[in-house]
Amino acid sequence: MSDIEKAARDAVAAAENSETTRQILAILAAQQLLNAQQQPAQPQPVKQEFNPTKWLVIGGVVVSVGLVASLFAVAIAIGATCATVCLLILRSIWRDLQSKG
Repeated sequence: MSDIEKAARDAVAAAENSETTRQILAILAAQQLLNAQQQPAQPQPVKQEFNPTKWLVIGGVVVSVGLVASLFAVAIAIGATCATVCLLILRSIWRDLQSKG
């Protein structure tokens, strides 16, 4: 075998190899396209639109609960003050009765 025959065979093998490589690349590209087409579309998250009525109701409830709580705290403070004054008066009356008795 001469060098020319070897070179010719190598050239033919290289041409076949490059053609095989092109076919493999074409098949891979086709598979990627099929995969891209077959993937189901991801559902987009649904944005809830702004509902002012909901927030007005929430604000009204928060304000109402706050007012009730503050009135309850004032009532407890008034009751505690009245109970303290009443106990002081009763203690004073009790001492007067004890000293005169």
